[in-house]
Amino acid sequence: MDALALVLVDTAPQIEAAGVRKIRDFMAQGADGFASLEEVAEAIANYQPHRKRPRNLDGLAKNVRLWPDGRYRWHWDPAFMHRPRSFAERIPRQQAAAENLTLPTLLVRGGLSDVLSEEGAQSFLDAVPHAHYANVGGAAHMVAGDRNDIFVEATLRFLAEFVPSAQVRA
Repeated sequence: MDALALVLVDTAPQIEAAGVRKIRDFMAQGADGFASLEEVAEAIANYQPHRKRPRNLDGLAKNVRLWPDGRYRWHWDPAFMHRPRSFAERIPRQQAAAENLTLPTLLVRGGLSDVLSEEGAQSFLDAVPHAHYANVGGAAHMVAGDRNDIFVEATLRFLAEFVPSAQVRA
């Protein structure tokens, strides 16, 4: 089945290198794991100081896995961090892909994002003139985690308008 629409969340061909470095640094911490969910919470609070720290840390379990050695580790594959990357190669490839988009597209940007600047978002919108845009104030790069209410509302409104309901599957 072909895609019916595309929703991009805080990413576009033109992103900010400093913001990407901050994410990579965040993902790299805790390579040996965390002794407790409290340590996980501290790492997240250091990365996202704008976000209120949860009183109950049980919800953090969705971001980490408890290993047999009793330590919590991020749920992503550590090999992801060691992939060779080149901004110089990525940008033209993604720009060409953006310019060839024909399906309904929504770009969602966190208003506090240090990864996708307003300039980067506008550059994408210039390349994809039929794209729609939602700037979620009070959210950084982790838009859904910061303001899931606004993210879901914008996404559902977009899908309701541009994707016939008979074609949407849960």
